[in-house]
Amino acid sequence: SAVYTDKEEVVLWMNTVGPYHNRQETYKYFSLPFCVGTKKTISHYHETLGEALQGVELEFSGLDIKFKDEVMQTTYCEIELDKAKRDAFVYAIKNHYWYQMYIDDLPIWGIVGEADENGEDHYLWTYKKLEIGFNGNRIVDVNLTSEGKVKLVPNTRIAMSYSVKWKKSDVKFEDRFDKYLDPSFFQHRIHWFSIFNSFMMVIFLVGLVSMILMRTLRKDYARYSKEEEMDDMDRDLGDEYGWKQVHGDVFRPSSHPMIFSSLIGSGCQIFSVSFIVIVVAMVEDLYTERGSMLSTAIFVYAATSPVNGYFGGSLYAKQGGRRWIKQMFIGAFLIPAMVCGTAFFINFIAMYYHASRAIPFGTMVAVCCICLFVILPLNLVGTILGRNLSGQPNFPCRVNAVPRPIPEKKCWKWKCIVCLFCRYFIFTSFWAYKIYYVYGFMMLVLVILCIVTVCVTIVCTYFLLNAEDYRWQWTSFLSAASTAVYVYMYSFYYYFFKTKMYGLFQTSFYFGYMAVFSTSLGIMCGAVGYVGTSAFVRKIYTNVKID
Repeated sequence: SAVYTDKEEVVLWMNTVGPYHNRQETYKYFSLPFCVGTKKTISHYHETLGEALQGVELEFSGLDIKFKDEVMQTTYCEIELDKAKRDAFVYAIKNHYWYQMYIDDLPIWGIVGEADENGEDHYLWTYKKLEIGFNGNRIVDVNLTSEGKVKLVPNTRIAMSYSVKWKKSDVKFEDRFDKYLDPSFFQHRIHWFSIFNSFMMVIFLVGLVSMILMRTLRKDYARYSKEEEMDDMDRDLGDEYGWKQVHGDVFRPSSHPMIFSSLIGSGCQIFSVSFIVIVVAMVEDLYTERGSMLSTAIFVYAATSPVNGYFGGSLYAKQGGRRWIKQMFIGAFLIPAMVCGTAFFINFIAMYYHASRAIPFGTMVAVCCICLFVILPLNLVGTILGRNLSGQPNFPCRVNAVPRPIPEKKCWKWKCIVCLFCRYFIFTSFWAYKIYYVYGFMMLVLVILCIVTVCVTIVCTYFLLNAEDYRWQWTSFLSAASTAVYVYMYSFYYYFFKTKMYGLFQTSFYFGYMAVFSTSLGIMCGAVGYVGTSAFVRKIYTNVKID
């Protein structure tokens, strides 16, 4: 987005072409037999990491455009239409192909051609009429009109032409993207209604949880203190049950502590990345630049690696883990390995299909370097800090030497019902509304999601401990993380009923990245649930008098 002087070159970039009904399927613009303009060289061009990862490849159109320089209709090249080229264009027109171009970072779309009513004759639009609005010395608006319908007949020459008209515009440079956003968004009361609904639901849920727990815990405390006053004889006869009984086992290390602490560390990191990226997006308008959202996310992910090391490392140390270097490696590469693995797999398919979403080899190398030389060292720093600052097991109760047997209780039905009910709550809070570019909304969704997750896992854990089952760590993590299963199931529904995707490439692209998204969401929710529940468990066992 440059400041131009009069007569300075303005570059028209050709980006992609693909079917209108399926925005995910894109190919290079010149994969269709369009011809290139006469101008061969341009003075500057750069590509960001985010653009490369999203497969944004810009190719120069060859059109000669200069700032504030009017161009009357001019032929810039001719297409020699043999049978193969005609077939390519007919296929594109039948499938409603449209193409995307950029001028000064502003996207412009045009349709390739159209068929007549009975679908026998196909016509190509040959004349690009560009109208560019400028405010002072900056470009603020671009419009394209396609004209010049020419019937596709084999072995003819088709002349492609363009014209450029410049007009003064009152649009401020900062507001030039407003026309691409969804302006009707704020006019819908329904969104505010659904947010308000979710918010009321959250308040209701938090109220419900705290009420249940306050009342039951108060009863429990009263019962336990009454038991304190009885003499030994009565206490032996008294019915001992409930969460107090497992106080000697509740802080026992979880099974598979290495994987568990790595998951918790990664979840805390994903949460901090989501939080920071949304805040940055609220402050800066990230949607105005191609790939900038992705570049920001990668940068923030690398920068927040110490968070992962700190939480994962300190938890592993608290659970008495010895092989902390292995734990650090697992924690550091858990998410990157999952994301890169999926991306490589999809990339092979994209290369096979020659789609524009294939990621260049150089970009892959760059990402691997970020993992090795940025993420790993920062993770190491976080791990060392975590082990030294909060790695001591300072639990409110001593852990018994011998694990207590877990009673066979018939409460698993309850547990299932509670878990299902809870997951439903978390799931609806997540999918109650679509997420647009309004990042304030996204922040609200994130906050609601976290509150609901914590409340729900606390209730699950309370039921579990009351059944004298002290294996609460994995339960709290998994009952929160299971939201991911719902999200992934919903993505199937969405794929079959809401999109028009087909073929191996699109299917693998959609389901691959949805799997990555769902898993990350699950790990994040699980970590949030565990951290909240852990605080709750600590609190209730601190208040109990134990001999």
